[in-house]
Amino acid sequence: MVSTNEKLTAQQIVESGAWEIIKSACLTLRGHQVQDGSIPEKSVHKICSIAVAGIAGSLRELAGQIPHDKEYLMACATDFEAWSDGGFRIPDFYDSLSLFHPEQSRINATPHLVIFPMYTQNGSTDRFVEAVVLEVIWPDFVAELEAGEYSNAAFVPIRFLDFTPGYVTNSAVLFPESVAVTPRVPEGSKPGTKASMPVFTWGGIFADREAARYRKVVAAAAEITRMDLPQGVVDLLANQELAEQTYVMWDLIHDRTHMRGDLPFDPFMIKQRMPFFLYGLEELRCDLTAFRESVKLFRAKDTEPKLREHAQLVQYAVLFDRIFRFPLSGNRIRNYDSVAGQMLFAYLHQHKVLHWTDTSLSVDWENLPDAVVSLSDEINELYWRSIDRPKVVHWLAAYDLVSSVLAPHPASKWAKRDIPLSGTTSELTDQVLDDEFPLSMFYEALQKKMVPVIQSTVGITGRA
Repeated sequence: MVSTNEKLTAQQIVESGAWEIIKSACLTLRGHQVQDGSIPEKSVHKICSIAVAGIAGSLRELAGQIPHDKEYLMACATDFEAWSDGGFRIPDFYDSLSLFHPEQSRINATPHLVIFPMYTQNGSTDRFVEAVVLEVIWPDFVAELEAGEYSNAAFVPIRFLDFTPGYVTNSAVLFPESVAVTPRVPEGSKPGTKASMPVFTWGGIFADREAARYRKVVAAAAEITRMDLPQGVVDLLANQELAEQTYVMWDLIHDRTHMRGDLPFDPFMIKQRMPFFLYGLEELRCDLTAFRESVKLFRAKDTEPKLREHAQLVQYAVLFDRIFRFPLSGNRIRNYDSVAGQMLFAYLHQHKVLHWTDTSLSVDWENLPDAVVSLSDEINELYWRSIDRPKVVHWLAAYDLVSSVLAPHPASKWAKRDIPLSGTTSELTDQVLDDEFPLSMFYEALQKKMVPVIQSTVGITGRA
């Protein structure tokens, strides 16, 4: 029994009776919610109100034992009760979301209990009630990197302890943008102020899930392709904690890159409709930036040995996750992550640092770093030129870059420029095939053996 004044660890939260009540009540609510998060069937409102009472009471019970989240947990209990009292319309958790600030307590093993009506990216588009107990992963060397050249105040790397069904998926992120909120005018605003969303100040990435997927998929792929792995990769595959720390460093640099560099004026996450391969280039740009920065740290004479080791491991992580898991994950409908992985593999093969010979895969490790940086340079050049180009010209230039490495589908209208260049950007986007850049023969063969392995990682954590 934990005293009411004792701070709880993440594991103690999971083992508490309050968490069991919360998790059970979430399942009740989820069973009656529709996609927008509301519960329109009035006949179930009584049982749902009982579930909400259980959640609210448990959150208040735990709030004193999770002091860094106390204000958020208390507000969350109130938001749940308001949702119930209002007849379970579309939920609005503006107040509690505004008080949740995990970026302010980036200390290793700091626990959080997070519960919101939300969708889980790469998981479900249903805005159902989800609850997750997690803890922060914040190694000393990452803290030093973030405090120096690689600042990223919103980045929160985390680890699963327990979760509701929305995370029994491929989702490895926790973003405030996914929470159900209604725009409003902040208190004290001037008359005429437009309603707005809360200011989002953090983003969580489950490094344990990313690391566990990597270890399982790369181990299988290396065996299938008869690849001799360097000792660093062997160490990653054998050590979950080491792999987690490697992903935290990778994600730290990747995440900050989305808004850094010579960018198109309206870069990535802005909500707009555009050809899916542009999203692939953006994700690849950020990953290759993490790779090239790791090369820089590895080669610098004043880099401490421990950091140099991690910088080498990040290179291994980016390479093998991108060429083994990303191309074969998900379906072939506008799969931008797959195109990015295919592109890296093909570029390295065409530059003769990756070889598929005598039915085995090998890498020219000495020349690999400069080849990857060269691809990064080409994408950066595309971005730098974009500011002087109309949007459609930028899109066409991006297509030319991708198609210079990957063979487009034979039926592609974009490859033939048989597209309405004088039309709207939506009309141009409509002409991109769902599978504009099909898998190569290598990947078609590899897919048959790898898909069951990749599918087996759904819902995986560092404990699985």
